[in-house]
Amino acid sequence: MQERRKQTPMGRTLERELSVDQLVTLRDLERFGWELKFVRRPAFQAPVPVIFDPDRKHYAIIREDGSLDEAEMLHIR
Repeated sequence: MQERRKQTPMGRTLERELSVDQLVTLRDLERFGWELKFVRRPAFQAPVPVIFDPDRKHYAIIREDGSLDEAEMLHIR
């Protein structure tokens, strides 16, 4: 049985900014409850997708090559 996930229009909009490698990583992590929360758009740089764990205690970014960076320090308001 295939899982059906309801995605908000905002989630689909955010995903349009991701590379194929980033989307593959995101899909893998979604199986473990991680969720794309927002995409930072630094001036003159590639977009930076930020994901949170299911408990919302940890976050990570997905680099352009699809690698996961949990050590990146972001100032989250």
